[in-house]
Amino acid sequence: MIFPAADWQTASPRSQGVDPRGLEDAVAYLREALAACGGIEEMAIIRHGRLLWQGTDIDRCHQIWSATKSFTSTVLGLLIDDGRCTLDTPAMDVVPALAEKYPGVKLRHLATMTSGYDAVGGSYGDDPDDGSTTPYDPAEPLFAPGTMYRYWDDAQRLQGLVLTKIAGEPMQDLFSRRIAEPIGMTVCQWHVQAVVDGMIINDSAGTLKTTARQIARLGLLYLNRGRWEGRQLLSEAYVAEATRVHVPADTPWDPTVSGRQARLDGRGVYGLNWWVNGVRPDGRRYWPAAPAATFKASGLMENVCFVIPDWQMVIARLSTRPRPENMTAIWNTFFEKLGAAL
Repeated sequence: MIFPAADWQTASPRSQGVDPRGLEDAVAYLREALAACGGIEEMAIIRHGRLLWQGTDIDRCHQIWSATKSFTSTVLGLLIDDGRCTLDTPAMDVVPALAEKYPGVKLRHLATMTSGYDAVGGSYGDDPDDGSTTPYDPAEPLFAPGTMYRYWDDAQRLQGLVLTKIAGEPMQDLFSRRIAEPIGMTVCQWHVQAVVDGMIINDSAGTLKTTARQIARLGLLYLNRGRWEGRQLLSEAYVAEATRVHVPADTPWDPTVSGRQARLDGRGVYGLNWWVNGVRPDGRRYWPAAPAATFKASGLMENVCFVIPDWQMVIARLSTRPRPENMTAIWNTFFEKLGAAL
């Protein structure tokens, strides 16, 4: 394993134990499958810390949507490592306004989409389940914490408020100082969601901007279990905790969910704001052709960063165009072809 300096060190596939023809077959398949929705121009494939393949536009910077949530998870990990909170810290201990309606919500509920939190204010987008314009103003609970799963950005943005108050500084500042700067992640622009009590609250749900080349560095940090060039930036224990399944497959599904959110079923496959190659309610693994330890950061438009420890690989693919409905099956076929090349 090596780590990039100012840029990634490139290497031939064969030098890293990858059959060139097999890799090209996998890449060609993905290129064709995604031709109508952004292609693979913003894609990078890393093995052992070396860049094996890159698209023509991996330095394009734009919003990565919900892949932002895995950055938020990293901030949570830093605060846990510092002893400033635990997964069982009640959110109301940090935000007293939650005490009346959400006394049982803990940080683990917010990070796993099982809090039941809802906010006053209605929808802010075209999708009726996009969330509230006032995400920090508690509405009546959707369900009791830990009893159901619902992918819901109101709860995620509340998590950002809670983490910022625990940190005593914006998440961007903490992440930049402790993670981005040490790993050389020079492009990481975190949108300001609001200013609360004079403190900047970065959007913890979906508006961070970066590039495929840059997000791959975060993937490499997680691949190496939080260690970078001999420095343990994020504890190995937190990396393992964040990237294991936290939402059992038999968790009830919130029956009121609709629209785009209804397609984001994390039962059996959701960790701490990371998606994990677990087993879904239908008994099938998320990506059967990939190793069980595979996990990803994932956002709208198929902005993803896969980490595959068994293969010592990071695969980053960003886009600004809508993804096809069968994206999970497409990735699985890609992994089948890629695995055959190793």
